Amino acid sequence: MPRYLPEPAFRHGTPPRTAVVLVNLGTPEAPTAPALRRYLKEFLSDPRVVEIPRVLWWPILNGVILNVRPAKSAAKYASIWTPEGSPLRVHTERQAKLLGGILGEGGHRLTVAWAMRYGQPSLPAVLDRLKAEGATRILVVPLYPQYAASTTATVVDKLASWLASARNQPEVRALRSFPDDAGYLAALEKCVRRHWQTNGLPDERYRLVMSFHGLPRRSLTLGDPYHCECQKTGRLLAERLGLSADRALVTFQSRFGRAEWLQPYTAPTLEKLARSGIERVDVICPGFVGDCLETLEEIALEGKASFLAAGGKTFHYIPALNEEPAWIAALASLVERHLAGWPTRDRDDAAALAESARRARDLGAQN
Repeated sequence: MPRYLPEPAFRHGTPPRTAVVLVNLGTPEAPTAPALRRYLKEFLSDPRVVEIPRVLWWPILNGVILNVRPAKSAAKYASIWTPEGSPLRVHTERQAKLLGGILGEGGHRLTVAWAMRYGQPSLPAVLDRLKAEGATRILVVPLYPQYAASTTATVVDKLASWLASARNQPEVRALRSFPDDAGYLAALEKCVRRHWQTNGLPDERYRLVMSFHGLPRRSLTLGDPYHCECQKTGRLLAERLGLSADRALVTFQSRFGRAEWLQPYTAPTLEKLARSGIERVDVICPGFVGDCLETLEEIALEGKASFLAAGGKTFHYIPALNEEPAWIAALASLVERHLAGWPTRDRDDAAALAESARRARDLGAQN
């Protein structure tokens, strides 16, 4: 088997091209047990996602989890599936299209694509297509505002693996995280304030719960910055909204297994708030830029049921950023900053050629 993948045919005179790839976590192809089994096997086989020695984890994954969990997960996916497909896939595709539009309006000549880390379209397949189309510069944008080894780093791992198989490698960059980006925070603030205008301003019996995806507690002690970046986003958003620390809470959802995870946990917090006399809770999930199973089913359905069952009166889930114009503008700003130095406009190309010619003349004169 060849060490390197075949290269696309080289075309002389083809100008260099720049591409941007938005990458999200992934989704099954359908809300069915077989589709979930394929998706979960790929996802849970990643050693960055489950840091248990393979010799111990493999029998558990293949002998227990993949025989029990797919059917249960399929039922949950079915409850939030849309006529267009998986919500996460729909929103990611729309975000890429809108981002391409706003960058094009700004004079950039580039391609904006999207991929999933697990499932389809896979990141390697998208990178193969972009390279075949002539992309020589590629910016990869993991859509995780807060960095974690089990999310952002897995994207970089896959990118590095793809590069290792390429004979003629393009120039690449990868965005790390953006937990304190002003545009991202402004978009979140706008969503919350618009929600308040429709559903009423908060009073003393109100709490805003900012729920982030959980990670094992062990990840923090091992040096993963995720917990700190979630806390930073939560603190800065609360400050923008004028909410004190006791009225804007950071929590963590989606526990799996028996080990301790980052706390406080979202579901018990919602129940505790209801029992303590808090009548209204709004929940927002700043770590998800597109609605998905974790927001639409775990929070909007299960979280609501838990809060109301414990005595709460009013529960609202504030949708993810999705296609919010302020978010697309913030994303465009992030991308533009990380494209700095790459000529992506006609005038940039002309300026770069002129600068190269000037330097050549200067070197010639010196010699």
